[in-house]
Amino acid sequence: MVHEPRIDVESRAQSVRNSLTEEQSERISDALGEQGIWFATPHPGVSEAPRPDRVWELVGDKPHLGRTATGRAAIHLADGHTALTRPLILADGFGYGPSDLDALWAHFNSERSPGFLDQLRTMGIDVILLGFDQRQTYLQANAAVAVTCVQRAIQERQGDLPLVVGGVSMGGMVTRYALARMETEGADHQTDKYFSFDTPHLGAWIPLVLQQLAYLHESLEPNANGPGQAELIRSPAAQQLLWAWVENEDYSGPVTTASPLRTEFLDDLRRVGWFPIRPYKLGLANGVGDGTGRDLPPGTPVFDLHYDPLQLTARIQPDMGQLQNVGTVKFGAPTWTSATSHVAAFDGAPGGTLDSWGRVADAIGLPVQERFRHSCFVPAVSAIALARDPYHWQTDLYRDLTELPKDETFLDAFCCDTANTEHGNVSEVLIDWFLEQLAGW
Repeated sequence: MVHEPRIDVESRAQSVRNSLTEEQSERISDALGEQGIWFATPHPGVSEAPRPDRVWELVGDKPHLGRTATGRAAIHLADGHTALTRPLILADGFGYGPSDLDALWAHFNSERSPGFLDQLRTMGIDVILLGFDQRQTYLQANAAVAVTCVQRAIQERQGDLPLVVGGVSMGGMVTRYALARMETEGADHQTDKYFSFDTPHLGAWIPLVLQQLAYLHESLEPNANGPGQAELIRSPAAQQLLWAWVENEDYSGPVTTASPLRTEFLDDLRRVGWFPIRPYKLGLANGVGDGTGRDLPPGTPVFDLHYDPLQLTARIQPDMGQLQNVGTVKFGAPTWTSATSHVAAFDGAPGGTLDSWGRVADAIGLPVQERFRHSCFVPAVSAIALARDPYHWQTDLYRDLTELPKDETFLDAFCCDTANTEHGNVSEVLIDWFLEQLAGW
């Protein structure tokens, strides 16, 4: 019998908060640290990037739910090119607010010498960095911006060499949908290769208890001057991308179908063909392919805060089971507890990592062991698009992918890293493999 993964909360936080005095609430807010959007990428400093040869201001080719998304693209022509000739579009990933294309350039070009993007340009490939003004909005809306970018590249390209189109993280999902949608609508995207760089094809993971703590912190200390801690978690893109999601700190129920936005997006993705058919599909995964996860024992406490009248405990995601405790928050006498049932041990799974626990620890001001700072964000089986239904794939999290049969992935070829590195990390193994895939193009 297949059980649906779920979460259950006892002693609703709202009723617990109502039992606190004003002084107690203030003390708890002080203990829970500073305001700010949890899990959002910190604003980078000054990023060194060459001045683009041109910049395109982009508007989505169609609205989604009445919203028309916008964005921009920075075009860096290949060495010796005076016009767009061999375009490669690299779309930005998940985050809050607008893309920083200079930071995107610096990220992909700083880990090796010469840098990855410089190598592309030396190979005669024109690099188009695609960004979005609202990275957190609906994937379909930003996909419309990607469609406009593809159309603009075709329009301005000299000659008839095909395109390479893809992206990092969410950017791989946005371009996947954009190319598939164009094929369904009969539009010629003229794309020969599609690539995704640690993209959550089956879903991404942020620990459920940390999602709940973001909501809880926000409710105790509302920020009237801007977005709260859970703003990124509640965004349309997060709801569409996360394998498991909760709508607030008191939610009890299924976690894979908690958001209708994810269900609607997956249905929409199926409607446009699931994956584009024409391009050769490449996948890069920041996780290892041999099934080896991180040393994060399921159910281990990470946080243990005692600050009268507040006590807080949060645990690494347990492995399956029923009503497995993931968090406890005690406000004096009342206690809020959260427990999951039939949820796999995602935190330690092989995959691209995110410092989810570390960011929350820093925001609250809690000590945390270094090994607990990072947990799995995009499982390797998700990044290589294992041929599974996104609602029921969790039992394969630790699967050995080294000799995966061809019909077990939706991609044509993929490469896993040699260690479980940070999500989006530009590793030598992945980049060398990708450059080899492009060598004959």
